[in-house]
Amino acid sequence: MENFSPSCERNKQVILEQIAARLKQHSTVFEVGSLSGQHALHFTQHRPDIRWQCSDIKPHLAPLANNIRDFGGDNLLAPVHLDLIDAKTWQQTQMDCLYTANTLHIVAPALVERFFTLAQSIVKSGGTLMIYGPFKYQGQYTSSSNAEFQQWLLDRDPQSGIRDIEWIESLAANSNFSLHEDIAMPANNQLLIFYRQ
Repeated sequence: MENFSPSCERNKQVILEQIAARLKQHSTVFEVGSLSGQHALHFTQHRPDIRWQCSDIKPHLAPLANNIRDFGGDNLLAPVHLDLIDAKTWQQTQMDCLYTANTLHIVAPALVERFFTLAQSIVKSGGTLMIYGPFKYQGQYTSSSNAEFQQWLLDRDPQSGIRDIEWIESLAANSNFSLHEDIAMPANNQLLIFYRQ
């Protein structure tokens, strides 16, 4: 598998256990920042009734397409190019659910804002937005390891960093999403479930 992610391999089952029931009413999912596609491959194997659309930036697209071709089923669609910087690449078809994992702390703040603009354009009324990753609460990290991770992120890219949940909620609200669940996950991550108002 190309661009294999050990962390995706570790967390794919625990995420599936949380999202499976919450996807019961949905038939289409769009994923932002799929990278290797390991989450999508795992989820669609267990939910053959769901059509899942992966996406990523151009440098990651060919390896992602190869993984989906080699390991995916019929309900996992060929990935599409999506760059938050360029709205021309944004998905035009509306979906029941938008999913992203470990992306918002990697991209710059301006792209986090654009992610929610994208979400508003993609997710149908009554649909769901699911975000997995680490967050801060009232400016505090949920663990010392997340504080160390923050320093690693900043050393790598000063525009990256673990985001404040209050800011994320505000951006979501401005795009007509309300936070329905904030689920504590292993390795000091959270799974945020928003509903499109």
